[in-house]
Amino acid sequence: MNNDIAAQHPDAQGQLMAHAVDACVHCGFCLPACPTYTLLGDEMDSPRGRIVLMKSVLEGELPLLDAAPHLDRCLGCLGCVTACPSGVPYGELISGFRGWAEPQRRRPVIQRLTRSAVLTMLPRPALFRAGATVGKYAKPLAPLLPQALRAPLDLLPSAVQPAQPLPAFTPAHGPKRGRVAFLEGCAQQVLTPNFNAATVRVLSRNGIEVVVPPGQGCCGAAAMHTGARPLALQQARRNLDAFDPAGVDAILSNAAGCGAGLKEYPMLLAGEPEEGQARRLASKVQDISVYLAELSAAGGLEPFMPTTRPLRVAYHDACHLAHAQGVKAEPRALIRSIPGVELLDIPEGDLCCGSAGTYNIEQPDLAGRLGDRKARNVLSVRPDIVVSGNVGCHTQLQSHLTRLGSPVRVMHTIELLDLAYRGEL
Repeated sequence: MNNDIAAQHPDAQGQLMAHAVDACVHCGFCLPACPTYTLLGDEMDSPRGRIVLMKSVLEGELPLLDAAPHLDRCLGCLGCVTACPSGVPYGELISGFRGWAEPQRRRPVIQRLTRSAVLTMLPRPALFRAGATVGKYAKPLAPLLPQALRAPLDLLPSAVQPAQPLPAFTPAHGPKRGRVAFLEGCAQQVLTPNFNAATVRVLSRNGIEVVVPPGQGCCGAAAMHTGARPLALQQARRNLDAFDPAGVDAILSNAAGCGAGLKEYPMLLAGEPEEGQARRLASKVQDISVYLAELSAAGGLEPFMPTTRPLRVAYHDACHLAHAQGVKAEPRALIRSIPGVELLDIPEGDLCCGSAGTYNIEQPDLAGRLGDRKARNVLSVRPDIVVSGNVGCHTQLQSHLTRLGSPVRVMHTIELLDLAYRGEL
């Protein structure tokens, strides 16, 4: 462990950062896996370079202000973690560092206002829906606004969908095979409410009882990854109170970022009284695709209806599913199980699409370049549909495909399965 960092930052978060810094052997395998290094070609905009910067700041050898621009450009996509042969826990380092550094930052007023607005509205679906409705009417004025204000408007859909509240309990259809608790998420309740509705339908159809704990709230990932540690702790503690891991087979999420956020609770709450509780909750968290794949292996899923015509489906790996949770095979297996579907892999599939939580709001230029690159790679395989497992990726892909004039439909993996069950593909 890096003794200098451990000595100067003796709390649990400091120990995690010191361990991560010490694990890096500076081999460079992370460089081609990093989206910002791919775009900019600057060593300081690579994971290896950022580790050196964070080490220097934590040891007091470099002013935070000098390192900040390069660290702000990190998407937190964790592509470097998948590529790293040494197992560097880069996510623990960048999240811990941002939580330590943010209170010391003096950001420009427009940045502070934007961050505050995002972290206030995203966790509150009713407030977010109201803001999105107002934003829809402001979209024609977007070209006249500063880029920091234009970026959020560009991402809004043309129409805000009506709320689709989930019942607190949905019984299993037919013989009961299991019981799960479900995390509703925040933004997707407004932007893509059918994700949740389709999830409950598919689970119930396969004999699973679904409980939606009423006291739950935002997973805290956006706050955690932007350095708003006190807010992230508050949101995590709310969910620890709401979810009872002992009462269910699994705690499910259909959003890659939210599922990864729940699994990060032990890191977030390291050294806190709730650390053990956080570990128990995290041990039960699964992505919907993993749970369905396990159901399939244990006794099969209800068979899907064949497509009405051969269907080319491209699968996009959400970073916080593929890299943070190590989930790649399960969604693909589920998609392949639909008769009539040809599954397509996207070139540069491991490279982030640029959404990355609030990144496409805070770093719109880089996010836009990555989004355009991803959309063009999607189109290169000529799909009928592109599928992903995260609301942020869905929004980013749809936005950039639309800009390119493409009619390719973007949907969640669970929506594809739901339509296959209903014979609507």
